[in-house]
Amino acid sequence: MFELTPFFIVLLLTTGLLAGVINTLAGGGSNLTLPALMMMGLPADIANATNRVGVFLQCMVGMRGFDRQGQLERADLKSLLIPTLAGGLIGALAASFTPVTYLKPVLLGTMVAMALLILIRPSAIMPSAQEKAKVVKGNPQAWWGLWIAGFYGGFVQAGVGFVLIAALSGVLRYDLVRANALKLLCTGAFTLVALVVFIWRDQIAWIPGLVLAVGTMTGAKIGVKMALKVSQTTLKWFLFVMTLCASAAALYW
Repeated sequence: MFELTPFFIVLLLTTGLLAGVINTLAGGGSNLTLPALMMMGLPADIANATNRVGVFLQCMVGMRGFDRQGQLERADLKSLLIPTLAGGLIGALAASFTPVTYLKPVLLGTMVAMALLILIRPSAIMPSAQEKAKVVKGNPQAWWGLWIAGFYGGFVQAGVGFVLIAALSGVLRYDLVRANALKLLCTGAFTLVALVVFIWRDQIAWIPGLVLAVGTMTGAKIGVKMALKVSQTTLKWFLFVMTLCASAAALYW
């Protein structure tokens, strides 16, 4: 049973703010918010479900911010959402019924793989300015990449931004700003699916989730402004540093 003391309110707001910025620019913010929720006494599965409240509302705020700046590719939305939502539904169902001991190895393995990819093949997530984005239709590699990202996001959430950037920027060759905008769209979509599953299973602690969301939404607003100002190279190295931090956080919790 949890107790929402003033300390935990400040903790959730602070970690939510940082996570909102990190998730908008790269990914891995849930490695801050999940431990914060568990420090309150929430079991890992309840914390995993409750965390989605902040993530979903953060995505809505960040997506709106990118869209107002013309960085959200509206024409591609349907083709991106179909595989992402399909994977998210299966992943959420798997997370709801799978023992929590499986969450950490999946999270850690994904973070380490992404860090190595960015370090060894930076071009894989950073297309040149001359490259044009590809379409999902008729591109099995992109379709399955998005499905896997959706599944992973539905299953564990933490670090899903890295997986989506690998699919959106690495496979479909969107620049990192547009990839981040579409990442928030996809994350919001499969997070909504996951929320439906977790609500059905009565696994969400709403009060901590909504307090956390105040922080994540504020962080998303800040993150959008930062993403539009910094260079692609800066974003790439921020992404790399965040994968290392996410890996360390996964080892800890």
